[in-house]
Amino acid sequence: MIHPSAIIDTDAHIADDVEIGAYSIIGAGVEIAAGTVVGPHVVIQGPTRIGSENRIFQFSSIGEAPQDDNLFMAYSHVAHDCIVGNHTIFANAASLGGHVEVDDFAILGGFTTVHQFTHIGSKAFCGQGSVVTQDIPPFSTAAGNRARVIGINKEGLKRQGFSPELIRALHKSFRELLKSSGSKAQAFEKLEPLCDKFPEVREFVDFVRNSKRGIAR
Repeated sequence: MIHPSAIIDTDAHIADDVEIGAYSIIGAGVEIAAGTVVGPHVVIQGPTRIGSENRIFQFSSIGEAPQDDNLFMAYSHVAHDCIVGNHTIFANAASLGGHVEVDDFAILGGFTTVHQFTHIGSKAFCGQGSVVTQDIPPFSTAAGNRARVIGINKEGLKRQGFSPELIRALHKSFRELLKSSGSKAQAFEKLEPLCDKFPEVREFVDFVRNSKRGIAR
């Protein structure tokens, strides 16, 4: 039941009827219960316990260090033609439609759904159950159905090491661009000194300026 090319550590515990395919590697501290079928070229490292009657297909990697910098929790979904940056978190059942862009360090709360062609900026936070149909600027917090941007993601930015001065600058940018009754052109002009001082403000301003779907104000 175990292919001769498979490598099984002596400290692995494999039930008698488990099938293990060619070139698979089973490491120390792995337990595989009865009736499970492990395909070829599978890597399982311990400590990992696999119950009975499972089927693991070829090229799966279980128990190893993550091969990317993102966390996709149970039932999350990334549709076709999406671009997802690094260090993102997709909580349970967070879902992207096609052609969505999610930038670095963004967090999608559980059951967040994102409409096609929407852009979520870096270090943005979407609260649980958000229905996102327009762009979410970087460094901001959004929530609701339909999701609205409700402010700067202050707690998240503190955890990222943003200084109080920078957070205040981003908060001012948010007020000028998304809450002021003045024109965007006036806001862009007023924020130019802060853009020169803080690259993050420039990123925020450019995101709003270049948004194709519009901002979820």
